[in-house]
Amino acid sequence: MRRPSIAPVALVAAGVLSAVCALSLETPYVPPGRLLATLGADGLAGLVVTELRLPRLVLALIAGACLGAAGLVLQEALRNPLAVPEMLGVSSGAALGVAAPLVLALSVPLGLQPFLALGGAALGGLLTLVAAGFGRSPSSVLLTGAAVAAALQAGLLVLMVMADQLDLQLIYRYLLGSLSARTWDDVTGLLPWLAVAVPALVLCVPVLGVLRLGDDDARALGVRVERARVAALGIAVVLIAPVVAVCGPVAWVGFLAPHLARRLRPDGGAAGWLVRSALCGAVVVLCADQPARLALAPIETPVGAWTALVGVPVGVVLLKRGRRAAAAGRGSGGVALPSRGGPVDGPVGGGRADGPVKAGPADGRPVNGAVRGGPADGRRVKGPVPLLRKAER
Repeated sequence: MRRPSIAPVALVAAGVLSAVCALSLETPYVPPGRLLATLGADGLAGLVVTELRLPRLVLALIAGACLGAAGLVLQEALRNPLAVPEMLGVSSGAALGVAAPLVLALSVPLGLQPFLALGGAALGGLLTLVAAGFGRSPSSVLLTGAAVAAALQAGLLVLMVMADQLDLQLIYRYLLGSLSARTWDDVTGLLPWLAVAVPALVLCVPVLGVLRLGDDDARALGVRVERARVAALGIAVVLIAPVVAVCGPVAWVGFLAPHLARRLRPDGGAAGWLVRSALCGAVVVLCADQPARLALAPIETPVGAWTALVGVPVGVVLLKRGRRAAAAGRGSGGVALPSRGGPVDGPVGGGRADGPVKAGPADGRPVNGAVRGGPADGRRVKGPVPLLRKAER
């Protein structure tokens, strides 16, 4: 019987503890037992908790959920566990779209900033997909995305050189991702985008499950792979761009959250992973915001610095463990050729073996049993087996 995992309990406990810390700690300190009475109350404590700390907590949850869901959509659509917004030019494009009007002294209403981020993110993502042939090769997508992201970051560096001292400080804090001084207006500005993105995510889930089978199988099932990848990129852009416009590019949440989701339930499908990835992203950003607020108090550090500091090594460890588990699963169900004359348990190649198959000696003596390259109906084949001799060497 399989033992229940403590990982979901630990995740929920970390989220609840971080939420209590987010509302209680700092000046003025509010005891956890008085939080409910303080919400909406008169006085300094009620004002700080209701108008500053609570919207920051809600914004951290929404931003983390959007980034986690977007990361999973990109990874599943491109069939690459390293396909994250930071590696595809999406985050850099969104940041460039928001930072350019600030440096160029262009007066842009606050409500238009998400559209600027949307345009920059779509530009970066489309450049990557078009240059990489719409994801036909996962490795080419990453290499092309890294090149596009580097080009967009170079544009940001040019803007930082052109900026004056005040704008430079704002851009620097913005580019690292920060939740400081966010209010309910920032939270409500994200709600219309969520109303568009959530139904699109629901419609996208079945296609993601088909794309995981590979391009040829997806086409055989009637899916237009290139269009499906462009649609997945569009959904990811709608999730990422508003968050970047409000908080800046909170780095590597889209990398860590999907791997945590797969770790919680390795045998889950795209639908289950999507929900878990959103929850993991929300908890990751909320937990990272606490050291950002408190580690160097009264000075606040950007939350994106903490997500990158913790998210990258933890994500790499989870990725390696996931690959080991997948390799172990394939090894237990596959066939390993012995080094010298040992038996092989199970069929070799596409045939059906009637008994154990023994690797032939180097002199090419006949081998009885179904072998790779033999008849598809599994008939027993006699004769020299050069393939097995080659593997034996």
